[in-house]
Amino acid sequence: MNLYINGRFATQPLSGVQRFAVEVTRALQAHDPRYTLLTPPGGGADWSSAREVGTRHGQGWEQLDLPRAAAGGVLFNLGNTGPLWMRRQLVVIHDAGVFSTPAAYSRKFRIWYKVLQNALILRGAAIVTVSEFSRQEILRHLPARSSQVHVMPEGADHMRRIGTAPEILAEHGLEPGRFVLGVGTLAAHKNLAVLGLLAQRLEERGIPLVMAGSMGGEAFQAADKLPQPARYIGRVSDEQLKALYEHAGCFIFPSRYEGFGLPPVEAMACGCPVVAANIPVMREIGYGAVQFCNPHSPEDVAAQVLAVLDSPARQQELRAAGRARAATLTWARAAATLDGIAKKLFEFR
Repeated sequence: MNLYINGRFATQPLSGVQRFAVEVTRALQAHDPRYTLLTPPGGGADWSSAREVGTRHGQGWEQLDLPRAAAGGVLFNLGNTGPLWMRRQLVVIHDAGVFSTPAAYSRKFRIWYKVLQNALILRGAAIVTVSEFSRQEILRHLPARSSQVHVMPEGADHMRRIGTAPEILAEHGLEPGRFVLGVGTLAAHKNLAVLGLLAQRLEERGIPLVMAGSMGGEAFQAADKLPQPARYIGRVSDEQLKALYEHAGCFIFPSRYEGFGLPPVEAMACGCPVVAANIPVMREIGYGAVQFCNPHSPEDVAAQVLAVLDSPARQQELRAAGRARAATLTWARAAATLDGIAKKLFEFR
């Protein structure tokens, strides 16, 4: 049986979904050498086992070139989409955000995802997602049978592999333990506006709120405003992000909607105390390892972060619990789960 991975992600900027695809691909190929990564032209340079196919890029490549190259095998699509004209395939849909939080996405993006995902399900594609919460969301919004949607975990152990670049602290005038870190984009569901009061309370103490990540993106509708005062440092390297996680007094994750929530899990893996929105998926993923806040209340967000900063004992509890929780989330386990789902569905060994 030929096993193929949709490598469109190899030509895209690295974000949460692309990180998932990179790490799952590496783990699948370590698990079974039959997994072959198929990429658009120019996408295979960083992969020893990749095969560049076709002549197109983007959606044209995925819908026209990819299914020809994967014909006769099983195709694994790790980033929410896949080719309509592929008979044996599995699609990882990370969340149902275009249905549940439509204001966060552009109209064009919403329409394309809704049409494509409905069509993939109706044509019989197997669906995998990354949390039980996301599974229930998919069943609520898309015409999938319960037996058609499966759950796999994500991982956090890539943070152990990544080096650290602590010089980023000096570059931005940050003192270890005396800044609060946030990571995200201007997507409305990331809920950055709720951090305004926290930023003010931190400023009164001489502690900066540091925001890392791109503040844009074609797929997302911009939030109305950004919290101020805060230090916006833009995209950072993996090594710089790890250093920020390791030295932050607290990581704040106020998102109102997620399919999984990789940044807080990365923070846990680095021993950073986490305050996260009290939403279903964070209770599923982080219960016992994070301090919860009400994502609709600026007062509660500020209060919970300050409570962590003011209690060294609570910080230590969260560090230990976070590390322990993150240690259970490995990409090898994620890949083995996905491989097991596929073997049952497509009857190969």
